[in-house]
This record gives sequence, C-alpha cells and structure tokens, in this order.
Amino acid sequence: MGGGYRRYVWTEPEAELRAWFRAEALARGLAYEVDRNGNQWAWAGDPAAGDAVVTGSHLDSVPDGGAFDGPLGVVSAFAALDLLRERGLPPGSRPLGVVAFAEEEGARFGVACLGSRLSSGLIEPARAHRLTDADGVSLAAAMERAGQDPGAIGPDPERLARIGAFVELHIEQGRALAGLGRAVGVGSVIWPHGRWRFDFRGEANHAGTTRVEDRRDPMLTYAHTVLAARKRARLAGALATFGKVAVEPGAVNAIPSLVTGWLDSRAPDGGTLDALVAGIERTAAERGGRDGVTVAVTRESHTAGVAFSAELRDRAAHRLGGAPALPTGAGHDAGILSGAVPTAMLYVRNPTGVSHAPAEHADEGDCLAGVTALADVLEGLL
Repeated sequence: MGGGYRRYVWTEPEAELRAWFRAEALARGLAYEVDRNGNQWAWAGDPAAGDAVVTGSHLDSVPDGGAFDGPLGVVSAFAALDLLRERGLPPGSRPLGVVAFAEEEGARFGVACLGSRLSSGLIEPARAHRLTDADGVSLAAAMERAGQDPGAIGPDPERLARIGAFVELHIEQGRALAGLGRAVGVGSVIWPHGRWRFDFRGEANHAGTTRVEDRRDPMLTYAHTVLAARKRARLAGALATFGKVAVEPGAVNAIPSLVTGWLDSRAPDGGTLDALVAGIERTAAERGGRDGVTVAVTRESHTAGVAFSAELRDRAAHRLGGAPALPTGAGHDAGILSGAVPTAMLYVRNPTGVSHAPAEHADEGDCLAGVTALADVLEGLL
C-alpha cells in the first residue's frame, strides 16, 4: 500500500462517497437521480427543459491515488452552486446540474471513463457486461450487489441532448500553472490515448534446473518491450507506460508461463500514437521470436484527441482574466462527452506536479480560487 486512496467503483469506499453526493444534493434541495449507467446527478431546475449547464467530475480513484483527482471537481461543483445562489441566480436561468461519473479511472474494470463512455455510446453494453475485475467479479455482478440494474446500461442520448454545456474542474496533472504563477487554467486539448494488453506466453519450468538455452522465458520479452517502449516514446515526443503486470504461475523459483503487461500510451496526435504502438508491437514480436515466446496484443480502450469547445474555452479564459490554456495527456469525462456536448475544463494549480499518487496536492487558497472561477464561468453560461 502506498498510503493513498482506493475508491473503486461499486465498492464500499465508493458507496460512502455516493451516499455523500446524495446527501449534499438533498441538503441543497436539488433533485437527485442515478442514471442507467450508474452516474449520479443533482439538478437545480428542470433538466427536461433542455439546454442545461452541467458541472462535476468523478469520485473513484486509481490504486493508492491522491485525494484531489476527481473529488475536487465534484466538491467544487456543489460549492460553486452555493456561491451562485448567494449571488442570486437570475430568473429564467438555464437548468444547472452536478454530476459524478462512474468508473472514470477504470481502476476496477479496466476501461477508463466507463460511465460517460456508456452514456455516449462509445462502448457497447455487451462488451461492458464481459468486463471483470482482478478477482473475476463481473461488472454486472458488482452493479447488482450495489443495487444497480446492469441490464439497463447503454447509450443515453435523451439525457445528453438536454445538456447545452459541460464544464469540468480538475486538479492540474502537471506543474505548468506553478511556473505561470496562476491558480487556475483552462483546458485546450487532450492528447489521443489508449490502453493495450500484451500477453507474453512462454513455458513454465524450474528456475534452478532449466538451462538458459532451453528456456522460453516471457519475462525477458516483457522486460525488453518495456525498455523499448520507453525509448520509442522518448524519440517520438510521446508517452508509453507499462504500469501493471501479472505473472503466472507467480513463483519465485519458476520460470513464468505467461506475463501480461498493460500499456498506457499517449501522444500529441493520432498518427504518432498509432505509429508508436505499432512499433512497440513489432519490437515485442521480434524479441519474442528470439526468446521462443508468443506475443498477443489486445487494444482495450482508445480515445481520440479532443479539442475542447473553442467558444467555451475562450469565454472561460476571458471570464477569468486571460487564464492560460493548457494541453494535457490525461483523459477526462469532459473529453468523452465532447463528441455530443460542448465541453470545457478548468485546472486548479498542483504545486507538486504529482498525480495519481498520495503527494497530489492543491492549496486551500487555490481550491477556493477554483470554486470562484467555476462559479464565474457557470454564471456566464446561465
């Protein structure tokens, strides 16, 4: 354990946060609902009126993640609503919603932004039903245990059609704002990114008696692939990370029969990303041929590059006194929704630059500045 949080979807820690969301919504007199894909919504005004303004983020985390990634956007959404009410919302304002999307990190079932992908029709329900966690529990079983109907999951075009704009606030995942001396920035683009599973299959054997020349060791092929991926990514100006690995049979004194590694790769454009991953696959296959190891690659998720709504971005930047526009390699629900809804993002300064780890941090003053910025942007849309 690294001392961080493990807020996995449809588990007890996440259920506590779901209960908190509901309580916060009801305490403010908001209409509360959970949609067919497990996403939580709270409404000021009638969403059926259409052209709604929505803000929010997610509550789940990566393994041993930080406190701010996701929850900061949800907490700030409620706080911004409070601030807008203090200012006095004008009569006839557009409906205003707060949302917490399910399984944004993909830490339990392996597909990032699962709740928003399902709602947007970017993943088929049949595929979602086949997803399982590390313990073999299916998504359907996990949802049923949490009192959710897995048979209802799928595209939700009517709900998305009611949304006129979505603004997501998130902790910065990097240190650009610290260098610029600004507490809040505006999102410009999200790099295209995806996840691939590499299965390196060799032959299990005794670690102490099998001659080196007789070994078919998939760990060697995996290790070579990890190093080659780093080099290829550096030369391409991109990113390639093997952050998860599983080994079978997993004995200290046994040569593995199977090593499975998961690659996360991101690049400034789709062509660079495709070429990078293809090159990593070739390297793995070539090395596998020398090691007597077969290599199979499965793409588990892919998100094209996103350019946020130029109109929303410019309006937000202007509203915030020329806030800097920041690109990012991190995926977000706002990026998933961008194909169906005008979206924008705000980033709150992270002085450590650390993300997806316990050292992730935002100062209280910057968090409050983020709430004010979010309220200002939402007010300009209402």
